[in-house]
Amino acid sequence: MDGQKNRLSKGSVVYQIFLRSFTLDGTLAAAEQLLPHIASLGVDVVYLCPVVLADGDERREFWSERQRQSGMENPKNPYRLSDYFAIDPEYGTDEDLRNFVRTAHQCKLRVLLDLVYFHCGPAARCLEEHPDFVKRDENGNPVNGRWHFPQLNFDNPELREYLWSNMEYFLREFDVDGYRCDVSGAVPLDFWEEGRRRMERWKPASLLLAESESTPVEDQKSAFDANYSFAFSFLLNDILKGEKTAEEFWTMWEEHPLYHEPGLCFLRCFDNHDIASDNYDARPERNGRNAMVDAALAVLFTMNGVPFLYNGQEVADGRRHSLFSNRFTGKNLVVDWARGLTLAGEGRMQLIRELVQLRRDSRALQSGEVVKVDNSTPKQVLSYLRRTPEESLLVAVNLSAAPAETEFSVPGVKERATLPPGGWIVQSL
Repeated sequence: MDGQKNRLSKGSVVYQIFLRSFTLDGTLAAAEQLLPHIASLGVDVVYLCPVVLADGDERREFWSERQRQSGMENPKNPYRLSDYFAIDPEYGTDEDLRNFVRTAHQCKLRVLLDLVYFHCGPAARCLEEHPDFVKRDENGNPVNGRWHFPQLNFDNPELREYLWSNMEYFLREFDVDGYRCDVSGAVPLDFWEEGRRRMERWKPASLLLAESESTPVEDQKSAFDANYSFAFSFLLNDILKGEKTAEEFWTMWEEHPLYHEPGLCFLRCFDNHDIASDNYDARPERNGRNAMVDAALAVLFTMNGVPFLYNGQEVADGRRHSLFSNRFTGKNLVVDWARGLTLAGEGRMQLIRELVQLRRDSRALQSGEVVKVDNSTPKQVLSYLRRTPEESLLVAVNLSAAPAETEFSVPGVKERATLPPGGWIVQSL
């Protein structure tokens, strides 16, 4: 990757916290109390959705379709920002963020914040002094992007300096460890490259994650440590919903050859704040597909890339979440932490800890090549090798709600397995 050392270990696990759904209080201080629990899973990176001041503009022409359709009637979208330097009182204070980061570091967790630089709110504070920070049409009106928010103008050198100083600010003043970059592909890559250089002056080991899968080769040369893998996430979701089968995994895999390009790093997930919010009441856990969710988690941890967990997955939470609901407006849709005391929740936490340890103990699972293995029940079972010169593992995952008795075609070896619904194996060869 042209001289950049990837700072996100292939043995890492990222855990996303969406504060509005993470605790009943919805605050940094409340979330801080759960950091030892997160660390106990074996996670080493915590990523917070935006904690800076959201724009409360109530004009609906500046609301996204998702915001309107949610029914929450909350003007404050956490991804439509007003002040890039101010912590939103909904989540707490500057000192609350400092305490959160301090406790996370004590738990050996790195902390990433969320940067939203493609757009801002229509009443963003910076526009009062810098109206040219956003794109404007021939009549001087702001140019709105995909979600009806004003697009930032990266042709303006002053805007770039403003945002680079924002990236430096949270590293310097709060000791955070890096950022996840919202809609990163809609922002010029040379902006991120310079941002990375400036970040490294304050923290050489800082991380930068790209919410984009379109140009990972270019992204990871000198800016980002990992890219999202949307096609991977969407397919796993479709399988969990029963709309697609395991057999279609390899079609997706071949359509995205960079997913298995040596040296590139992708985040692997099937749930996050967007997916959970858009699923409304149809989240897989809510619909009794817990065993299949277990199987999908096994794929995340045995496939290449870096596993990415969404808050509550470790207790098999199936409640509705919404980007647009908080304790003040909407329904205060929060993780059902009581699930952690049920058999399903206890089993899920044990599973995640086992998967984390399995991955940490295996170089092949961290960085080995992925080789398709044919099997006799391809619509149900996804099977592949993870292989380095020193280690070769056969992975088989039953991504269906029915038992599967299957045979594998592995060069030089004939294997057979009976897998229950959602069952999986990792076997040394």
